[in-house]
Amino acid sequence: MPAPPVDRIRHRRVFAALRRPAGRAAAGPVHVRWVPSDRPVAQVAYAVGRHCGPAVVRNRVRRRLRAAVATAGAPPGCYLVGAGHEVLDLEFSRLQTVVREAMTTAARRGAPR
Repeated sequence: MPAPPVDRIRHRRVFAALRRPAGRAAAGPVHVRWVPSDRPVAQVAYAVGRHCGPAVVRNRVRRRLRAAVATAGAPPGCYLVGAGHEVLDLEFSRLQTVVREAMTTAARRGAPR
């Protein structure tokens, strides 16, 4: 069964909401913020700062994160996924596991009870 589609976050109000997330989680070098959404798919943005290194390294980290998120099968909601350069040292299968754990934990912690 293929993973559900992932969309980009496009609206300023969603980024503003992610400043005070409903759920947060971290697993390994990956950290995730989550807020609920009315859309049936996961919407994702990436935060890779200059502390990771030059633009080439930041872009590589972002590409690896994007590929891992695409296969994570995250629950619906808006996510801000960030990581450091340590992501480049992980095997891709391990990165997929770490991203999946962080995304599902953040969504579970933020979901209303």
